[in-house]
Amino acid sequence: MALLLLSEHATEAARILVLGAGGGLELKTFAEARPDWSFVGVDPSAPMLDLAKHVLGPLGSQVAWVHGYVEHAPPGPFDGATCLLTLHFLPRPERLRVLQAIRRRLSPGAPLIIAHHSIPEGAASDRWLTRSAAFAAGPTPDPGQVAAAASGLARHLPLLSTHDEEALLREAGFCDVALFYAGFSFRGWVAVARDT
Repeated sequence: MALLLLSEHATEAARILVLGAGGGLELKTFAEARPDWSFVGVDPSAPMLDLAKHVLGPLGSQVAWVHGYVEHAPPGPFDGATCLLTLHFLPRPERLRVLQAIRRRLSPGAPLIIAHHSIPEGAASDRWLTRSAAFAAGPTPDPGQVAAAASGLARHLPLLSTHDEEALLREAGFCDVALFYAGFSFRGWVAVARDT
């Protein structure tokens, strides 16, 4: 889905910023599908970047690796960006700072794709996290393990409502914010860098 959304806007020879690149799965998908694109993969974990380099193998030649955070990324301009399964670890003020830093690095009109845990407006987070944990556990989940997993998520993730997520994107300088994915507590949005 992220590849399709990026491809709607990105040109040939596009330059894409990937925050939270450790592990390399989305980078591998992008690089295989778009050999004409180049990427900057940013992650604060050296072991996760090493794993990503291993996963990409020869495709890694399309990627410039940055060990660090968004402020360590080149200034751009980039033709698109992704930040998957990362922002839900950050409290709202830090999340806004990261989104603003991404926006500064994007060309006007470039897409940003984000996906992470979020909850519907006014909903109980424990119920939605329990559903996600049960789904991840498979068709016959152990109730004790599901409860422990959901409790761990609730302790470590400063969740925002979908309304707050969308407001944050707009505050950071994005427009045309649209939800493209919803699965239990996982949500994904695409937004476009607004002209400044």
